[in-house]
Amino acid sequence: MDNIKDMKELLKEFMLTPAPSGYEKEMAYSLKEKLEGYCDEVWIDRIGNCIGKISGTDDKPLKAMIFGHTDQLGFIVRKVEEDGYIQVDRLGGIPDKVLPGTELIIRSEDELWHPGVFATKAHHATPPEEKDKVDPVTSMYIDVGANSAKEVNDLGIYVGCPVIYKPNYIELMATKVSGTAIDNRGACACLVEIAYLLSQDRPSCDVYLVGSVWEEFNLRGAMIAAREIKPDLAFSLDVALAGDTKDLSSRFDVAMGQGPCVQLYSFHGRGTLNGSLPNEKLFKLAKDVAKEKSIPFQRFAALGILTDMAYVQLEGKGVAGLEMAFPARYTHSPAEVCDVNDIIELGKLVSEMVKTIDKDFDLNRF
Repeated sequence: MDNIKDMKELLKEFMLTPAPSGYEKEMAYSLKEKLEGYCDEVWIDRIGNCIGKISGTDDKPLKAMIFGHTDQLGFIVRKVEEDGYIQVDRLGGIPDKVLPGTELIIRSEDELWHPGVFATKAHHATPPEEKDKVDPVTSMYIDVGANSAKEVNDLGIYVGCPVIYKPNYIELMATKVSGTAIDNRGACACLVEIAYLLSQDRPSCDVYLVGSVWEEFNLRGAMIAAREIKPDLAFSLDVALAGDTKDLSSRFDVAMGQGPCVQLYSFHGRGTLNGSLPNEKLFKLAKDVAKEKSIPFQRFAALGILTDMAYVQLEGKGVAGLEMAFPARYTHSPAEVCDVNDIIELGKLVSEMVKTIDKDFDLNRF
């Protein structure tokens, strides 16, 4: 499963599978089905993490955990108005400015999905002082075509139901694709790629491939998986912000189509003062393997970003960690963009790195 066509098909399937944070069941079972073709065992833990294990060849192997989150950001129904319009709050880092007119789906309490749209004032009736105004999500409402709260409730939609952008997948030029939830279905597809590669050439260490839950809801799922696995080292797979757009070219050097990234600094700085710095031995391994195997390699550092690694690294006696990524544009919007070849190359790099790690690999920081 290491060609462009196969990766596009897998990514498309994952991107079109709805999985708001806290409601990831469909995506967890989809990933489980794919991993079962390559892993020695696959299970879904109590909170919904999908975990696949490939046993290593060492007699007392180290444990490597490779993880990417299955969930996507969205909204939660806060109030159903008497006239049938729906108010919501954010579930994750939703940008207000992309919302008016956006197509959505709402998950009812009987686990069905229903279409809706974010209402936007008719342009002809919008006064000049409002034309460039960005309204907060808390002042907006969703229209499902209902005329009353009863009609909404008859669909099974009540306060607390999750909402996401309508799943979408578009193929752009060459190896680029666009749509919803590339963050982080690209990592889920990469987990399958890694499972395939390691099944062909078994590593010395035990490898646990984790599709985690609750990442967009304060980075919770991978931490719980780490408590079960008790890894010695871990690799986080997520997106890096591509700097090859007009608005970010002065901030980041990362470009789509130029291969995987190592994230050398992340710090959220909002809400939680947490982040990650790389284990330098794993970073050196990434550089050495990329050079030896002629895999393209980029570096990324950013303020305002956080991955599950921030908490996984603190589990047990401390986990040697490295944040890995593929570049993506327009993150957290309904039209994210990536290059599928970067995902394939990320899978190759992580797989080759893991295959060099045996029980004698020194994971101490100093």
